[in-house]
Amino acid sequence: MQDLMIDNVRLVTEAGVIDQGSVLVREGRIARIRASSGTSAGDIPTEGLHVVDGQQQVLIPGMIDVHIHGAQGHDMMDGTRDSIEVVSRACAATGCTTFLVTSVSSSLEALLQLIDRVREVTGQEPGARIAGIHAEGPYLNVRRKGMQNEAFLRHPSLTEMQLVLDRAGPLLKMVTLAPELPGGLELTRALATLGVVVALAHSDATYEEATAAFREGASHVTHCFNGMRPIHHREPGLIVAAFEQPQVSVQAIVDQVHLHPAMVRMLHRLKGPDRMVLITDALQAMGLGDGTYAFGGHEVMVLEGVARLADGTLASSTVTMNEALRNTVALGIPLADAVAMASTTPANLLQLRHKGRIAVGADADLVLLDREYQVVWTLVQGRSVYGTI
Repeated sequence: MQDLMIDNVRLVTEAGVIDQGSVLVREGRIARIRASSGTSAGDIPTEGLHVVDGQQQVLIPGMIDVHIHGAQGHDMMDGTRDSIEVVSRACAATGCTTFLVTSVSSSLEALLQLIDRVREVTGQEPGARIAGIHAEGPYLNVRRKGMQNEAFLRHPSLTEMQLVLDRAGPLLKMVTLAPELPGGLELTRALATLGVVVALAHSDATYEEATAAFREGASHVTHCFNGMRPIHHREPGLIVAAFEQPQVSVQAIVDQVHLHPAMVRMLHRLKGPDRMVLITDALQAMGLGDGTYAFGGHEVMVLEGVARLADGTLASSTVTMNEALRNTVALGIPLADAVAMASTTPANLLQLRHKGRIAVGADADLVLLDREYQVVWTLVQGRSVYGTI
């Protein structure tokens, strides 16, 4: 792996935006960051380095998608390695360098099959790296099921979850559940004790029930506002309970469909960039566009980029991480905050301390964006996985 000098770029760091600077990459990690007033790399010897002129475009840490189901016509629940590999490449092409393979509610056998394929691909990904698995369901409330297939919804089971844990081991990073279901608090407590992120959604939980789940260790909210009891001034529900808990982070699908712009700005004001996480929640239509797709046991129609079931229910999204970042900034949220929500905050959520930031010692997971937020190239640990560098 050749060492790199990425010069003449705008850098988005945890301390803010550096209007002009350079990054030195050695052995797959960031070795030095330098602010400069010109296009020279300064006093760093360039002999043996591959020097890249970033042409004053924006360099950000690789984005991390903790909630993605598919891309480019491939659903990762189909039980094949190929689908996971296709999503890995698609993520890299859209500025995402790390992701959680996300399930939908299914039979136990289908979930175990997914886990087996993830185990096979992890460490051999052609693009973005797999950080683990996000099990969205099957312990969800039928009253807030959204596109989740009712045939597979069931009450939380410690016995069944132990089978999942036995197969997945440390790959199981996140579980989305409805805490008000029988056994929900017990499973929340057990998973949190093991270090699994317990996220709440597809839930009809009251304020009191959600607060109890947060006390038991739930710490995250999946696709906030979607798939849960809405806010009412006499029944605030799960959402307000999450707002009152400073340790709880929330996901946001910023695709111009799932959330009104005012709600995105409110999440940013109330939770801040260190507790708000941008996600895609993408299905296999991501990267392909309009058409009819089979997803989660349903027929899903995508029209003008919006995925819906026949009854009009939203069914995941087609947004990409670079589009979510662009949309967020377009709503008036500072670029540094938007990048934190796409990169640093999900890295912290998953305890990936070497990812999600441009800092000395961090993995060289880096993305160069043009002025329209299109991805020019993507590096994972200093290795090019998309574009020409």
